[in-house]
Amino acid sequence: MTTLQATLTTSGETRQVQPPAAAAPTSHVSAKTWIAVTGATLGAFMAILNIQIVNASLADVQGAIGAGIDDGGWISTSYLIAEIVVIPLSGWLAQVFSMRIYLLTNAALFLVFSASCALAHDLPQMIAIRAVQGFTGGVLIPLAFVLIITLLPKSKQAIGMAMYAVSATFAPAIGPTIGGYLTENWGWQYIFYVNLVPGAVMLAMLFFSLEPKPMRLNLLREGDWPGIITMAIGLSALQTVLEEGNKDDWFGSTFIVRLSIIAAVALALFLVIELTSTKPLLNLRLLLRRNFGFGTFANFLFGFALYGSVFILPQYLSRVQGYNAEQIGMVLAWTGLPQLVLIPLVPGLMKRLDSRLLIVLGFAFFAASNFMNITMSADYANEQLFWPNVVRAIGQALAMAPLSAVATAGIETENAGSASALFNMMRNLGGAVGIALLQTFLTKREQYHSNVLTQSVSLFEQATRTRLEQLTQYFMNHGVANHTDALNRAYVAVGHVVQKQAFILAFSDTFYLLGVGLIIALIASLLLKKPDHVSAGGAH
Repeated sequence: MTTLQATLTTSGETRQVQPPAAAAPTSHVSAKTWIAVTGATLGAFMAILNIQIVNASLADVQGAIGAGIDDGGWISTSYLIAEIVVIPLSGWLAQVFSMRIYLLTNAALFLVFSASCALAHDLPQMIAIRAVQGFTGGVLIPLAFVLIITLLPKSKQAIGMAMYAVSATFAPAIGPTIGGYLTENWGWQYIFYVNLVPGAVMLAMLFFSLEPKPMRLNLLREGDWPGIITMAIGLSALQTVLEEGNKDDWFGSTFIVRLSIIAAVALALFLVIELTSTKPLLNLRLLLRRNFGFGTFANFLFGFALYGSVFILPQYLSRVQGYNAEQIGMVLAWTGLPQLVLIPLVPGLMKRLDSRLLIVLGFAFFAASNFMNITMSADYANEQLFWPNVVRAIGQALAMAPLSAVATAGIETENAGSASALFNMMRNLGGAVGIALLQTFLTKREQYHSNVLTQSVSLFEQATRTRLEQLTQYFMNHGVANHTDALNRAYVAVGHVVQKQAFILAFSDTFYLLGVGLIIALIASLLLKKPDHVSAGGAH
């Protein structure tokens, strides 16, 4: 708490007595500390941005380096695998090499490999560089969270969490906008070069503000190496399964089956090791704490919906509406830009309202934004998506910072690394599961709707025959002299209409699934309790 109050009873009266002035400095934060937190959150922003900014321009990158559609997916997959593996390791490695050395080294390497990606000439080279970029960038995400928990007093952590929310929710939303604009106007290389200027600012801020501390290399000998190895193997295999499963027909592929077995065995061993080790890599028992457990589960579903919606919307706009990367980015901008206005207001709201109420409202808005898209039609595009995107932005802005604050309230300094690793890893893992599930769900629902619609489009129906006659006549009036050729084109045109409508219905179903996932997250957030040392605003 930032102030202490003693209640004294004198002559039957109760009066409040303020504590000595010496207690006040506990809430003071130096400019140097704010610079450190700001620099670290800027690094997290860039690391998360590099997931979506590349995905938005993946087709252009694939074409430039001669990669096929299937193999080109590894440009993103390699980055995600490296990132999700390094996140749980970062807290421990920061203790080994010191926060200053470890964070500065990885921040500098992230910029080096960002520029190297723009110079890649072929697919193997790009995959290797992206993997190292993901490994160095993944360090920036949890360590920004750690610095907020450890450097800021409880009374200022709401501000820190709001800053972190900009990287966690604004970066994925604005990534396609930046990526589309740069690719269409400057070339795909600039989606990597864009990191360099803010990256230089980040390095300068961290170099100035982080205090030097001695390295503790002896911790390498005491490291939980069995846990590290099983975790790295398990998460790598799991991420690969999630990224490649839909493309390879899931368990119809021997490759996916083998990787799934490896992931299941390795992660099961990891759980056993962590729960029995005297010095575990991650303190998994934190998940048994009510707020951290339910908060992390809600964060998993938040990642599911956050990354899932950023995946689904570009797919819809590209496949159904024929938008290019820049046009898609302009539509998605309205899931990001309102957050720049709203997120700075969240700490003030946390001082006036129960943080749990903000979390519930955030998930309610986020869910509502998806349910607004369940009645899509062929003309459902930019204008129709505007208000759902704005509502989504409001929900994301309201939920993220309060959820982080309530989930991590009461976490001890020695457990900050584990808490940060688990909280951030589960959000990213939720995103990976969400994208994989939505890809498969979209495919299956498109097949289902296509079958249903095809049965309705029968030559026995007068409406079908009339439409075919109209299309045949249209093609004959536009240069097709042979009646049979014109009729064949009419059949193809009807088939395209049926397929497009099936896709539209399938996309509507995916938004319904996202909404349901967020309702479950809302229920989980209702189970959060108000921490004893957190005020009504959740800022302490």
